[in-house]
Amino acid sequence: MAAFPPLPEEIQQFLNSLSNADLQRLAMWFVAGQAEIQQWNVGNAKGYQVRVEGGTVYIGDHYSIAADTLEQVLEKLLRDRQLPTIGIPQNLPYSGVAKFVGRQAELERLHQQLQPGSPVVISAVSGMGGIGKTELALEYARQQCRADAYPGGICWLRAREDVGSQIISFARSLLNLTPPDNLELAEKVSWCWGRWREGTALVILDDVQDYAEVQSVLPPTESRFKVLMTTRSRFGSPVQEVQLDVLSEAEALELLRLLVQDERIDQQLEQAKQLCDWLGYLPLGVELVGRYLARKPDLSIAELLQRLQNKRLDAIALKQAEPEMTASLGVAAAFELSWQDLEESAQQLASVLSLFALVEIPWTLVEQCLPAMDAEELEEIRDRALLRASLLKRVDQGMYQLHQLLREFLAAKRLQRTDDPELQRQFYQVVIAEAKRVEEKPERSLIKESTIMIAHLQAAIERLSNTEQALDLATCSSWIAVLYNSQGRYAEAEPLFVRSLSIREQQLGAQHPDVAQSLNNLAELYYWQGRYAEAEPLFVRSLSIREQQLGAQHPDMAQSLNNLAGLYYSQGRYAEAEPLFVRSLSIWEQQLGAQHPDMAQSLNNLAGLYYSQGRYAEAEPLFVRSLSIREQQLGAQHPDVAQSLNNLAFLYGSQGRYTEAEPLFVRSLSICEQQLGAQHPNVAQNLSSLASLYNSQGRYAEAEPLFQRSLSILQNQFPAGHPVTARVVSNLAHLCDLQGRYPEAESLYLQSLPILFARLEENHYWRQEATNNWRSFLQEVIQEQRTDELSDDPMTQDLLRQLQEENGE
Repeated sequence: MAAFPPLPEEIQQFLNSLSNADLQRLAMWFVAGQAEIQQWNVGNAKGYQVRVEGGTVYIGDHYSIAADTLEQVLEKLLRDRQLPTIGIPQNLPYSGVAKFVGRQAELERLHQQLQPGSPVVISAVSGMGGIGKTELALEYARQQCRADAYPGGICWLRAREDVGSQIISFARSLLNLTPPDNLELAEKVSWCWGRWREGTALVILDDVQDYAEVQSVLPPTESRFKVLMTTRSRFGSPVQEVQLDVLSEAEALELLRLLVQDERIDQQLEQAKQLCDWLGYLPLGVELVGRYLARKPDLSIAELLQRLQNKRLDAIALKQAEPEMTASLGVAAAFELSWQDLEESAQQLASVLSLFALVEIPWTLVEQCLPAMDAEELEEIRDRALLRASLLKRVDQGMYQLHQLLREFLAAKRLQRTDDPELQRQFYQVVIAEAKRVEEKPERSLIKESTIMIAHLQAAIERLSNTEQALDLATCSSWIAVLYNSQGRYAEAEPLFVRSLSIREQQLGAQHPDVAQSLNNLAELYYWQGRYAEAEPLFVRSLSIREQQLGAQHPDMAQSLNNLAGLYYSQGRYAEAEPLFVRSLSIWEQQLGAQHPDMAQSLNNLAGLYYSQGRYAEAEPLFVRSLSIREQQLGAQHPDVAQSLNNLAFLYGSQGRYTEAEPLFVRSLSICEQQLGAQHPNVAQNLSSLASLYNSQGRYAEAEPLFQRSLSILQNQFPAGHPVTARVVSNLAHLCDLQGRYPEAESLYLQSLPILFARLEENHYWRQEATNNWRSFLQEVIQEQRTDELSDDPMTQDLLRQLQEENGE
């Protein structure tokens, strides 16, 4: 190609400012960019015909090109890309973003930190790879450039390259500064800062790995110089941080629409939401798949999601950045930069974290997975390596979490490690030990703390497939089922309990104590559903195995006796229940001592039996003793203390001792809210208890909102048709009944009674209570001659006729 004179200064400055990646994009632009390009052939000569304003130029192997024509092409590129070419000195790189999406709060925070007059000199946009740090910094800089906010210039520096040389190059080409040749590099940088253009200046360092590495070349700490860094690391003072999180669902969908530019996103909205969720709302991931979809108009979002699920980070859609993107790497390559910066110990810790599920990870379990490492040393690795590099996120006290795509990356790295089998084995041991602990003693407080472990156990179950691990699979399945059962998720719990029982019977034999535990678990599930006929033979069989295998005085015998007694109690079979409760209490007292928490539960149950029989004088000292043990052994704020308070309050309320009952109900409710959270089912039941007390006192205005709040919690936490929810609806119906709000009362009774009749046996206390209230309600309606206000529902009309006949009407 023939030589031509030097290019105009503006274009030369533009080319000098480009990184290698940007120069590659420029070359790609000639081949496949927005200019209209046609490949043509003349004999053996091949070239490209490029349409530009004012004519056509051929760029090829055997043809020369005039400087003025190339100038036209580059000037058109500058116009098309909207790169500012006049005004303040700047060297901002090309951005492939047509419209910036979201991050308005972060942009405003940057603006507040860096605006003139602010004491902040250095800000850093931090976050994991692919989170959009560079794009945010670039958007901020462009906004400020358009506003001429930095008359001293905006200098963009690539922190992974020679920063000092870039500063000098900027000063020479855009500020007309020429540092003396006899100075060292650091002295030249200092010389340039001292003679920088007047006015506030913004210096941006993109992708800073270590603050100490760039500290020596930073501008003087005077307020006219503002420094903005992007980094995966977390820096302390004097750097003020703006940490980026993932996009919201709405922002991710908006970005997809912008990139795809057809109707697929809105036409396949649910699949698009699933896609964004699978990507963890990571901006880089969303942009990559958005551009991939744009290139493939016939590809459905569901099909793309299937490809991603099959190939994970190896999917084509996530591997290669487009030339027009600001980012130059795919997702895995972006994460690789952070991985390479980690020492071996940090890589091992990251590999262990990838074994856990995509929920909060209790740090105590991580420590148990690496028992050979000192706890304090492990903590330092976590804080200085993973948290500082934004590879791990702290979400709560002692709780941490990985991003979805980062977990995929770390899992792939773990599989390449020679110690992967040992890491997996240790992980299994830890989560299975936790599973056994919960299965054997599913306290409500423990359940609350361990709910997130469902996902971690499921992650373990996915890998527990061979025969040698069958018993571990049974334990994990049972553990998850215990938690599901506590949450009222009975349909999900039952097949897991059945599976655990089946495995244990096959592996251990029908008379093994672990089989007795599985029988007990399944029976409890049936009990809580009111399926007493199915629960009883399982409780009886569990009791028989334990008596034969463990002996009549074993603590597990006490558990079986207590559970069977509870079943009889719920059925109103008090004469059968009482000796079992008494025997259970005796075993626990002998084996565990008079002050053991299990003793408190046994006392509580026996007191409940006496209460139901109206034997208040016998019930009260047992309730009081149970409360005392729990307060001493578990602490005043334990959820089991709340249960004892609630039961004692019920006793007082039934005796009309309202002034004694109310503070106990209130304290019980407060404990549950603090310890279990405002949306826990136990909170709902405490609200209902307090509301019932107010209802008994005629304090309807105070009772109703408590019933409503209780109902809202239960409807959110329990599946439809749950008897606990139905009982609260029935209690709310009773409140409306007492106020003469008959149409409302009838509607609520008709909602609750069919559930209670279907889910509970005839002699169940809740069912009997609701039935009695229903009959009393209709009797009252008849007496007040307001039957015309009721519906034509057969359930209402049939009982009305029956009652009228009984009344001789």
